[in-house]
Amino acid sequence: MAIVKMKKLRVMAMADSRDALLRELLRLGCVEISEPAGRLADPAWADLLRRETSTLAETKNEQGEAGAALDALKRYGGTKDGLFIQRRPVSQEEFLSAGTLEEARAVSRQIDGRIQDISRLQGEEGRLQSRKAGLMPWVPLDMPLELSGTANAVFRLGVLPGAADTAAIRSELAGTAAELYEVSADKQQRCCLLIAHRAAEEEALEVLRPHGFSVTAFQGVTGTAAKNVADIDAAIAAGQKRRQEAEAAIAALAGKRDALRLYADRLSAEAAEDQNTERLLTDGTIVFFEGWAPAESLGEVQSLLESMGCAWEASDPTDEDVPDVPVKLKNNWFTKPLNMVTEMYSLPAYNNVDPNPLMAPFFILFYGIMMADMGYGILMFLAGTIVAKKYRPKGTMGHMMGLLQLCGVSTFFWGALTGGFFGDFLTQVVKLTTGGDFALPALFTPLNDTLMILVGAMALGLVQIVTGMAVSFIRKLRAGQVLDAVFEEVTWWIVFAGIGLMALGVTDLVLYAGLALIVIGPLVTGQGFGKIMGIFGSLYNHVTGYFGDILSYARLMALMLAGSVIAQVFNTLGAIPGNIVIFLVISLAGNALNFALNLLGCYVHDLRLQCLEYFGKFYEDGGKPFRPLAMETKYVDITK
Repeated sequence: MAIVKMKKLRVMAMADSRDALLRELLRLGCVEISEPAGRLADPAWADLLRRETSTLAETKNEQGEAGAALDALKRYGGTKDGLFIQRRPVSQEEFLSAGTLEEARAVSRQIDGRIQDISRLQGEEGRLQSRKAGLMPWVPLDMPLELSGTANAVFRLGVLPGAADTAAIRSELAGTAAELYEVSADKQQRCCLLIAHRAAEEEALEVLRPHGFSVTAFQGVTGTAAKNVADIDAAIAAGQKRRQEAEAAIAALAGKRDALRLYADRLSAEAAEDQNTERLLTDGTIVFFEGWAPAESLGEVQSLLESMGCAWEASDPTDEDVPDVPVKLKNNWFTKPLNMVTEMYSLPAYNNVDPNPLMAPFFILFYGIMMADMGYGILMFLAGTIVAKKYRPKGTMGHMMGLLQLCGVSTFFWGALTGGFFGDFLTQVVKLTTGGDFALPALFTPLNDTLMILVGAMALGLVQIVTGMAVSFIRKLRAGQVLDAVFEEVTWWIVFAGIGLMALGVTDLVLYAGLALIVIGPLVTGQGFGKIMGIFGSLYNHVTGYFGDILSYARLMALMLAGSVIAQVFNTLGAIPGNIVIFLVISLAGNALNFALNLLGCYVHDLRLQCLEYFGKFYEDGGKPFRPLAMETKYVDITK
């Protein structure tokens, strides 16, 4: 497989055909419109053309409403998505139908109105609860709160700190024409009523001020606190009833969820169309854009553009264009799941190689070696197959399920070679039920053949590293870097071969030849004193680099051994009581934990081997993903 070849497009069309052209490009789904920033930076272009405008802000607003409506249906309508969204197949005509759009938009706005009602009612209830909390301490006071006094007396409501001694304060007020009554008290405050002769009000307040007395007033409140609390309770109950009615109205629209999902995906397509509209340049009469299309789709693009009366041209990207050329990987069923790894790391540069075919055999093989259990392999394959068939996930999740299936097959294969089925699960079951001895046949086992597995793991690592060097060697030859290819790759192949032959006792001459090339390389390619330093630098860097990388593959043995031992430990613990039921509970729980840890751990370590030890030999990243104007969906599958 390879990186898809791209063609650079330059297209000019009449301005009144803009919307129709974009809609047809959306249907086609294979043209990426470039940002025009470079052109607008050129005064010659900036004086002639300007950016197009669109309704992107309105579309984004409608997207937000549709998303909120779906969330409301999930919350109030009892609709659940589960771990994976089950996509509904729809035709392209239904997806782009104006009737479908208007019906769903009406539902979305209806739900949005109910959501606003609920939000308003919740806010009002919060304010009422706050008012109620302020009135509750005054409920024992059987006096209208607006009453401020009589002709000769004043009534003042106020609070004292919770630690205040009201008895002592009353004693201090004994010499004034005033009396203090405690209405209620808690740890934070004491609510009090001060009754004083109008002539003695200031004197009484002066006595109370050092004790932290603060006058309280209820503006606009009439009647007793108890009556106001009762009114607030009634208002809260009425608000809650209206809120429940609004929630019930949303729940009644649960049957419209599929229409709303289709609407949400349609808005995503419209947002993409609007974003691309703003990448067009126009003078009011014509529109112009530059972009990219796969060379293999150029025939379809040509038919569309000519049918729309466009003036256009397509050309191969130049060397200056390479950093801006979008990257699309063309893979088959075996290598496509590895897009998940490549995209997580970084896409290759356009003039580099597609790493997926080079990585897939090693990634899947290494994962199986580290996991190495038939039971775990079966679970992985079944999980990946069921999710892929039932939910048809796309993007990263789709790649994950495909990778899970392939790694499950590899895990089962290596489990068969090592005799592992949830560790020694079957051995313990037979022993507990019949008392007999039983063991699955095995070519080798992690516990008994650890050294052999370690040597084999490093040998596989050497194979992968040499493969990466071979790719680098070919790329350097194609770029005309012959000396670099010889002294970087060929030299160390000879060194590796010499070490192997010397270990077998065949000859030392090959190793000496390799060492001679290590010395000659810097002398030929270096300059001045750098020639001498280059010898030591090359020797140190490559010895520590290559042999450190090879030793890193010991993790294949380590994870295989760890997973096998942990499974056997849990099986042994479960077998100690001698009861099959207890054994099954402990064994299954332990194996579930071991499976979950290894599922992630093996992926992380495998990823490290590919991205550091392997990619470092040949890979150049930095590619920009190919993002054409297309109908990208989350909830539906569009069928043509």
